[in-house]
Amino acid sequence: MSNIVISERIGRVGLIRLNRPEVHNALNDALMDALGSALNRFEADDTIGCVVLTGSDRVFAAGADIAAMRDWDYMDVYASNFITRNWERLKTFRKPVIAAVAGVAIGGGCELAMMCDIIFAADTARFALPEVKLAVIPGAGGTQRLPRAVGKAKAMDLCLTGRFMDAEEAERCGLISRIFPADSLLQETLAVATQMAEHSTPVLMMLKESVNRAFEGPLNEGLLFERRTLHAAFALEDRREGMSAFLEKRTPLFRNR
Repeated sequence: MSNIVISERIGRVGLIRLNRPEVHNALNDALMDALGSALNRFEADDTIGCVVLTGSDRVFAAGADIAAMRDWDYMDVYASNFITRNWERLKTFRKPVIAAVAGVAIGGGCELAMMCDIIFAADTARFALPEVKLAVIPGAGGTQRLPRAVGKAKAMDLCLTGRFMDAEEAERCGLISRIFPADSLLQETLAVATQMAEHSTPVLMMLKESVNRAFEGPLNEGLLFERRTLHAAFALEDRREGMSAFLEKRTPLFRNR
């Protein structure tokens, strides 16, 4: 069980790989617990500035583990607080997370990718929320995050038909940020993550929190939050170093404080 999630450090980037190949990275309690533990370690590590989450070359994650859920009833999922209990650690993770998606991201796998801050996709990637075909609905944020990413019409289309959306359509709709050839997806994603992690970690966290606030309240409240966060940034040693380095035409040396 210990290797169902593989994590490693690459400079200031934490790489997390889902690793249940025998079931196409289907998401079960053990995998989500292991993912949460890996995220906890990287969040507590001050030398990590960004995280990349990926699967295999053929599949990011094929959704929730249907074999584990088939015989559950209402009280099984309600009493155990299914999904809420251990699926949402990404939602509270404070550092930037990039999902690198190759192959399929289906159901819960698509929802897991949408919990990340940015999605980069291989040209082989395909996304779907096919829960309607099982007579259930997405339950890990699919009906809420997808419309925010692609708009109501496209989200309704995908959820009510359960069809697949390829990488090109996903980019056009705004679900993903960039497309890379499959054989260079991870390399390109790690390059972006490395560049991102060179910035001040507290500022990255401030930016992430501020952008997320845009989806969670009225414009004026978001603007106030942004303004106060900007003011707070002036208390950082990194802010002074960044501005000094700019004026002195040198590379800044951030201390993440």
